[in-house]
Amino acid sequence: MSQQQPPLARRFRGVVMPTASHPAIRRIKRQGNYPSIHGNKLWKSSLLLIDYLNRHRPQHCTAVIDVGCGWGISGIWCAKTLGAQVTAVDADPAVFPFLEASAALNKVQVAPRIARFEKLTTAHLAPFDILLAADICFWDELVDPVFNLINRAVRAGVKHILIADPERSPFFEVVQRCQKRHCAELVDWRVRSPIGARGAIMVIENA
Repeated sequence: MSQQQPPLARRFRGVVMPTASHPAIRRIKRQGNYPSIHGNKLWKSSLLLIDYLNRHRPQHCTAVIDVGCGWGISGIWCAKTLGAQVTAVDADPAVFPFLEASAALNKVQVAPRIARFEKLTTAHLAPFDILLAADICFWDELVDPVFNLINRAVRAGVKHILIADPERSPFFEVVQRCQKRHCAELVDWRVRSPIGARGAIMVIENA
């Protein structure tokens, strides 16, 4: 009996997500691209963002910034489904070949930008309607940089700020600060089909 081959890609809410077995991903790895800051795969918190946005379509979605993008599937979904111009930001340049491969599979273009959270100024954030981020607060030392990034995004007038996480304690620390300062809402979110995922999304509506 032959073994079942792993899928090359999976679909979720209209977006195509390559797996580690996809030829494009395998080719990138053979070329020596190995992300060092956890950008080594598609993280399920991105699915929470996609599912939430699919149900709650934002009024303003012309320009999106996907912070700590990794393979960038949340931003790619925004480009493909909402017709947004998307800038994908990550501190690790090694993620961008994976981002470009994922964007190509979905026949969209996403603008890459190498930057740490601290380097995204109010002026950099001002052109965007939506700030998305998934799995960006996995260490205690990231709490202050993420919170300060959100503060700058609010001052810049970013209308929708959504950050998803599988409910780690540093994420909840950011949420508590944002609830006090920005009236952030914490939404429990679960996806059962076609891919299971669960966690929480912090939502700030910056009217």
